[in-house]
Amino acid sequence: MKNQIKIENRKAFHDYSVIETIQAGIELLGSEVKSIRNGNVSLRDSYGRFENNQLYLNGMHIAKYPGSFESINPLRKRRLLLHRSQIQRWRRRVEEKGLTIVPLSLYTNEKGIIKLDIALVRGKKFFDKRRDIKEKEVKRHIERHKRYSGAK
Repeated sequence: MKNQIKIENRKAFHDYSVIETIQAGIELLGSEVKSIRNGNVSLRDSYGRFENNQLYLNGMHIAKYPGSFESINPLRKRRLLLHRSQIQRWRRRVEEKGLTIVPLSLYTNEKGIIKLDIALVRGKKFFDKRRDIKEKEVKRHIERHKRYSGAK
């Protein structure tokens, strides 16, 4: 499929330490699919929550598709499609260890189906964020030094 889309939640990598990731399907309406294919979606501040032995994604904003007659709440909760064993395992881990479920990216697979990468995460402390920023700056400095010293 040549019309690949990929929307990432960069804030999640900054605010959380990723423990485990999994690919999930997502239950959407027709106009929501069209809006996602146009790139009118935001994963910022969205999270997973368990209800009635199902996993739902709350807070994902999908803008209204222009020309659609449906009036859909852009922030409505959307059911994630996972195997029952995966849902039960993640529910136990969230309840036991106080972890959170956060979406990392939304994309289309090779068949054109919209998929969501979700992660089991733990919140970073302030000093962890500073350490990560420092490591990035050091790597950037080393790469810059390699690039310019190798050109001579």
